[in-house]
Amino acid sequence: MEKIKLKSNKLKSRVCTLLFTLGCLTAWSQQTVTGTVSDEDGPLPGASVVVKGTTTGVSTDFDGNFTIEANTDDTLMFSYIGYAGQEIRVGNQSTINVILAADNKLDEVVVIGYGTSTKKDLTGSVSSVSSEEITQIPASRVDQVLQGRAAGVQVTQASGAPGAGTTIRVRGGNSITGSNEPLFVIDGIVVGTNFNLNNINPSDIQSLEILKDASSIAIYGSRGANGVVLVTTKSGRGTGTGKPEVSVNLFTSMQMLPELPDILTREEQIAFTNEHNTFRGVAIPFPDDPSTYPDNDWVDLTTGPAPIYNADVSISGSSENVNYYNSINYFNQEGIVNSTGIEKFIFRSNLDINLSDKLKAGFRINYSRLKNNNGLTSFGGNLFGTLRTQPAFNEDGTFNGFNDVVGSPFNNPLANFELNTNETFTNNLLGTAYLEYKPAPGWIIRSTFSPEFNNVKRNRFNSSQLPGNLAVGITDGGNASVRTVASVGWNNENTIQYNTQLGENHSLTVLGGASFQKVETEITEAEAAGITSDATGFNNLGNSDPIRSVVTSDYNGFQIASFFGRINYDYKDKYLLTLVGRTDGSSVFAPGNKYNFYPSVAAAWNINEEEFMQNQSLFSNLKLRASWGKSGNQAIGPYRTLGVLTEANTTLNGAEVPGLTLGRPSNPNLQWETTTSLDIALEASLFGGRIFTEFNYYQKETNDLLLDVTIPRQTGFTSQLQNVGALENRGWELLINSTNISNDNFNWNSTVTLARNKNEILDLGGQDFIDLVVDPIIGSGNTRLIVGESVPVFTGVNYLGTWKSQEEIDASGLTSQVVGGSRFEDLNGDGIISTEDNVVLGSPFPDLIFGFENSFSYKNVDFSFFFQGTTGNEVFNLRMRNHYFNRAETVKFGDLRDRWTPDNPTSNIPRAGSDSVTNTPINSEYVEDGSHIRLKAVRLAYNFPTDKMGLDGVKNATIYLNGSNLLLFSKTRLIEPEANNFNEGNNQFGNIALGFLDANYPNPRIITLGLNVTF
Repeated sequence: MEKIKLKSNKLKSRVCTLLFTLGCLTAWSQQTVTGTVSDEDGPLPGASVVVKGTTTGVSTDFDGNFTIEANTDDTLMFSYIGYAGQEIRVGNQSTINVILAADNKLDEVVVIGYGTSTKKDLTGSVSSVSSEEITQIPASRVDQVLQGRAAGVQVTQASGAPGAGTTIRVRGGNSITGSNEPLFVIDGIVVGTNFNLNNINPSDIQSLEILKDASSIAIYGSRGANGVVLVTTKSGRGTGTGKPEVSVNLFTSMQMLPELPDILTREEQIAFTNEHNTFRGVAIPFPDDPSTYPDNDWVDLTTGPAPIYNADVSISGSSENVNYYNSINYFNQEGIVNSTGIEKFIFRSNLDINLSDKLKAGFRINYSRLKNNNGLTSFGGNLFGTLRTQPAFNEDGTFNGFNDVVGSPFNNPLANFELNTNETFTNNLLGTAYLEYKPAPGWIIRSTFSPEFNNVKRNRFNSSQLPGNLAVGITDGGNASVRTVASVGWNNENTIQYNTQLGENHSLTVLGGASFQKVETEITEAEAAGITSDATGFNNLGNSDPIRSVVTSDYNGFQIASFFGRINYDYKDKYLLTLVGRTDGSSVFAPGNKYNFYPSVAAAWNINEEEFMQNQSLFSNLKLRASWGKSGNQAIGPYRTLGVLTEANTTLNGAEVPGLTLGRPSNPNLQWETTTSLDIALEASLFGGRIFTEFNYYQKETNDLLLDVTIPRQTGFTSQLQNVGALENRGWELLINSTNISNDNFNWNSTVTLARNKNEILDLGGQDFIDLVVDPIIGSGNTRLIVGESVPVFTGVNYLGTWKSQEEIDASGLTSQVVGGSRFEDLNGDGIISTEDNVVLGSPFPDLIFGFENSFSYKNVDFSFFFQGTTGNEVFNLRMRNHYFNRAETVKFGDLRDRWTPDNPTSNIPRAGSDSVTNTPINSEYVEDGSHIRLKAVRLAYNFPTDKMGLDGVKNATIYLNGSNLLLFSKTRLIEPEANNFNEGNNQFGNIALGFLDANYPNPRIITLGLNVTF
C-alpha cells in the first residue's frame, strides 16, 4: 500500500510539474487574437486596439474587425473617440468581441514620448489632434491647420505665400536669443525645431500630440522647453486581412485675394501729393487733369485667382505578420501673387513585420522633392506701395523703369516677373529602421536608427535688361547667385521597457533609454555680377566680371548624447505617479558645461474611482493632476562659446595685405537655458460622457537666459553673450468638448478652446531695459525689453493728434512745429521729442486665444464650421511710416481723406506735407488693436451610401466642399493681423519680434472641392 501511495505521490508530483511547465509556457506564449469592436448600433471602424504598456496596436477595419499579436498575460486596451475605453486581459482567448459604451475624451489612446497611454492614465498635459481634424482644412503644411485646435498653443500664419510656415508658441516663449519653436518628433525621429513641414504629406498623418507640461516634455530634456509636437504617420493596422486597401484623395482649390486695406483713389492721391508739395514749396508733380494720368491698380496687375491641385494615393494592408502603408502625393499650388508657388512630390512607405513571436522589425521612409517659386517682388513695398499713377510701360511698349515723382529708378514688378528668377529646390529623405524584441512577458527592447539627408539649392538671377537700370544708364550686366545647403544627420534611439502587475492593485512600467544624434551641414554660395547675357542665367556664373565674383562656404555641426528614464506607477487606477529624468550632453557647449540633468515628477488622482463617487451620475470621469519639472533649451548654435576670426586687412611695407582679427569674444562659461515648470489641472467627463472638459493652470520660469551684455571697451569689444536673464510665463487653458445631440439620424458636437498666457521679464542681467533694433529703418527704441513687461513690448511716444493753432505750439516750447502737423507728448518737458519720451504702447501677446468648432451630421451629410482668433493683443504697423506720416511719393491710407486742412481744422490726422521720416518719431499711431476673429474653415460633405448603391468593393466615398479663411473681422488698417514681417532666420530677433505688420503676402480665401474614396 505504501508503494502504491509512493507511486501516487510521484505521479502527483510529475503531474504538478507538467502543469506548472505548461502554465509557464502558456504565460510566455504569444497568440493571434481576433475580434470585433462595436457599439450598440454596429461596428466601429477605426477603433484602436493597443497592447497595454507598449507601442503595439492596430485599428479596426471598416467592419470593426481586428487582428493583433499578444501574449496571454497581456492586456488589450480598446478605445474609440467618444466612447468609454475597455481593458481586457488576453488569457487563453483567441477571439475577443467588445461593445464600447458612449463616453468622451478620457479613454482615447494618445502618443507620448517613447510610448502610448490612455487619456485616463496621463499625468501630464497633452493635446491631441486627429487625422480627421487635420484633413478638415486642405493645406500644404500640417501646422497651418493647428490654429485654435489645441488649448495653450498659439499658431500664427505669418504669410499667405504658398508653402509658408507658421510661428508656434506652446504656452508662450521661453527664450530671447534662442528659438521658441517647439521640438518636432516624427515617428519617433527627433527632427528639431526648424524642420520643413512641407516635406510631410498631411494625409499621411494619423495623429498629432502636443506635449506641454514638464512631465510630458522632460523625457526630451534639453530640447523640450518650448513644447514637443509628436507626429505619428499611418500604418496598415486596421485594414483587416485580405486584399489591400486603396485610398484616393483628390482635391482642387481656387485661391482668391482677400479684402485689402483702404487706400486713396487715383484722384485722391493726386490731390494729396499736389497739396503736399505745395505746402513744402516745391513744384507739384501732377499739374494736369487727374484723368490724364495712368490709373494702375498694381495689386490687380500682379495678382489674381490661383489654383491648387492635390492628388494622393495610398495602399495599405495587413496580415498576420505584416502590415504596410505606402503613399504618393502630388501637390501644386500657384500663388495669388505672380511668380510665387510650390510644387511637391512626396513618397512614403511604412512597413512592420513580425519576424517571430518575440521579434518585430520595420521601417519608415519619407522622400520629398519640393520646388518653391519664391516671388520676384515685395507685396507690401512694390505692389501695395506703388502709386497708381506710375506707368507700367513706356510709349513704345517697353517696360517703364523710372519714377518721375521721385526722380529715381522704378522697380517694375511686371519686368521682374518676365526677366528674373528666384527658385529653391529641396530634396529630403527622412527614414527610420527599428528592431523590437520581447524576451519575456512585460519586456520590450527597441532600437531605432534614423538617417536624414537634406539638400537645398537656391537659384537667383537678376537680368541685365531690367528697365530700372536701363532708365538711368546702368549697363554693367546682370547678377546671379547659387546657394546650396547640404546636411546629413542621424539619430539612434535605444529603449528597454518593463511592464508588470504587482498583485491586483499595483501596476508598474519602467522605461530606460539612450539617444545619440549627430548633424553636419555644409553651405556653399557663389555670386556673380556683370553677366552680359541672359541666355544662361545662373547656370554659367563664369560668364561674368571675375573681379566682382564672390565665393563663400561654411560648415557647422553638433552632436548630442542623452540618457533617460521614466517610471509610471498606478495604484487601483486611482493614484498615478510618473517620474522622469534625462541627462543631455551637447557639443555646442565648452567642457564643464556640456551635460545637464532634467528631472520631473507628476501625480494624478482619478477621483471617480473613489467609493464616495460611486453613487453619483454627474461625473463618469474626474481627475486631478499636477506636475513639476525642468527642461532645457540649447538656445545657441554651434561654436558660440568660441571666439571667431574675421577679415581685417592691414598695411605692411606700404602695401595692403589680408589679415585676421578677433571678431567676437569667447565665453566658455555658456550653458543651457533652463525652464522650471509647474502645472495643475482638472479633467472631467460629465453627463454620461456628453461633456468633457479640461482646465490647466501653469507657471514656467526660465533662467540663465542668453543675452548680449555690455562689457568694458578695454576688452576690445562692446558686448559678450552671457547667461544672465530670467523670464516667466504663466497662464491657463480650457478645453470643452460636448455632444449636444446624438441619435440615429442627427449628431451635433462642439469644441471650445480658450487660453491665456502672461509673459514677463524677471531679470536682464542688472539692466532695466534693452532696446532692440528689429528694423534698421525704424531703428532702436520702438521695441524694448523691460523688466516687468512682456517679451517684447512696443514703445514710442504718445501721439496727441494735430496742432490746432500757433498759440498751442508757442505754449509747448517745442520748435519746428506747424499748425495741422503731428503733435507728440513731450513727457520729460525738455522741449525735444526723443526716445526719452517713449512709453509702453502695447504688447503682441493676446489676453485670450480661442477656437470654436461645431460639427453636424444628418444621415449621410456632414457640416462643420470653425472660428479662431485672439483678443487683447497689439500689432505694430510698419506701413504707417510710408502710408500715413511720410512724404507723398507712396500710397496713402484711406484715413487721410479726413486729414487736417484749413477747411477741416479740427481733424487729428496730420496735414499733407507736415511730416517726413526724419521728423516723425515712432508713436502710438503705429500700434493698433490686433484682436480678430477668423472663420478658419467651413466644410460640407456627403458620404455616399456605398452599400446601398451596389458599389461592390468601395468601402466608403465622400465628396466635400470646403472654404478656408472666408471671413476676417479685424481692426488693423492692414486687415490681416497675423502676417508677421519677421521670423527666425531673417532677423536676429525673429524669435521674439512678433506682431510686426508690413503688408505681407495676404492669406487667400480658398474654396476647395474634393473627393475621398477607399476601395
